[in-house]
This record gives sequence, C-alpha cells and structure tokens, in this order.
Amino acid sequence: MRISQFLLTCSATWFYSGRISKAPGTMGSLAAIPLGWAIAILLGNSALLIGIAVVFMVGIPISHKYSEMIGVHDAGEIVIDEVAGQWMCLLVVPLGNGIADLGWLLAAFVIFRIFDILKPWPIRWIDRQITGGFGIMLDDILAGLFGMIVLFTARHFAGV
Repeated sequence: MRISQFLLTCSATWFYSGRISKAPGTMGSLAAIPLGWAIAILLGNSALLIGIAVVFMVGIPISHKYSEMIGVHDAGEIVIDEVAGQWMCLLVVPLGNGIADLGWLLAAFVIFRIFDILKPWPIRWIDRQITGGFGIMLDDILAGLFGMIVLFTARHFAGV
C-alpha cells in the first residue's frame, strides 16, 4: 500500500476503527470520543467547534476519494463522518463535574448513534439524495445537530 493510500485509509476509517467490527459506525463514534473529549476539556468548546469544522471540511474530499478508491459510495468503514457528528454532541456535554460527566458522555454517544442509525427525516433524505463526500459528511452533521438538540433539552430539564 502506498503512503497516500495508507494516509487516506487511516483518516477515512479514523485510524482503522471503521474496519474493526460489524458495527463500524459505532466503533468510529467510540474512537472519536477520547480526542473530542480531550479537546473540550483541555482547550474548550471553541476549539472543539473548530475541530468539527476541520474534520468536516477535510472529511469531504477524504471520504470522496476513499469511496472512489474502494469503489463503494459511503462504505460503512468510512467513519470520519461519525467523528464530526459525535463531536457535535460532545459540545453540549457538561465539563468539570467528574463522574457525572460520564453519564452525559454516554448519553451523547447513544443519542448520536440513534440518530445516525435511524436517520429520521431529513437525515435519510440527505443520505439518499446528496452524493459524494459532501453527502457522506452532511447526514452525520445533521444527526449530530439532532443529538445536540435532544441533549440540550435533557440538560435543561435536568437542571444541569
């Protein structure tokens, strides 16, 4: 494998996490959490928001080129899109409350996965209608946005 193919594969599959199970999206989301959580804790949500934008922007050509390389549009092993969507949900997870944060972190993971798997309207429509790297990335951004809304609402009612 050439260096360029290795780098493309490594980034599209988020360090091969998209290739390690029969649930690649779930594994990609799990693999996204440690770095996203570290960015949020050490540098703040502004840095995490920048990280989301960067992953989204570089994810468009990466997922497109990887799809072309393997000959499958939006293959399950492409999980760079899950990274951006999962990180969006981390934006509304409280920080600095110790063990209580872990429950919110778990909730962010589960809620994002629910929206990413079920793909309610308009997520499913975008997934089917918008092609290329932009389409691959956009449906997970929307799943992340839906997850953010649910988490924000839950935090409001929980008084957190």
